[in-house]
Amino acid sequence: MDEAGRGPLCGPVCVAACILDPAKPVYGINDSKKLSEKKRELLFEEIKAKALAYSIVFVGPEVIDRDNILRATMDGMRRAVEQLETAPALVLVDGNRCPEGLAMPARPVVKGDATSASIGAASILAKVSRDRYMCELDRQYPQYQLAKHKGYPTKLHYELIEKYGIQPFYRRSFLKKQGYWPEGK
Repeated sequence: MDEAGRGPLCGPVCVAACILDPAKPVYGINDSKKLSEKKRELLFEEIKAKALAYSIVFVGPEVIDRDNILRATMDGMRRAVEQLETAPALVLVDGNRCPEGLAMPARPVVKGDATSASIGAASILAKVSRDRYMCELDRQYPQYQLAKHKGYPTKLHYELIEKYGIQPFYRRSFLKKQGYWPEGK
């Protein structure tokens, strides 16, 4: 299991869980951040076609603002595992903590997206799914150039927020920390 999108100012955090089929290997899996967009897109389709099971969960900004990003991510991870068609014997989670309330044992794996094929596959599923979502949002709100920065806090993104304001897809709790969400707005 892995996630994508914990740090952006807007959009959901996306969590994916994946059980690979040892009889149908997928070559080239790695941490999604270490792969080109083109390679991620190709692997995304192959992983979905060959995996024994996978699930992808989006947790929106309203939940992130209400619960905080860590709790929202952990809840998304729990839901992703629950939605798998095949229950895993052990859940491997990229990072240093596991979600509570899982029906099976789980183990955190630091840098797991680069060392475990299953976590790497989940990393790719989450990253591509979130990027596609942000590109769709870009089509609806082209003035924010979301396809370019995917919602991450870049100089350009802050300039566009200053110019065009806040939309419902923004994480108000993140903007408040950065001084971009004045009280009462």
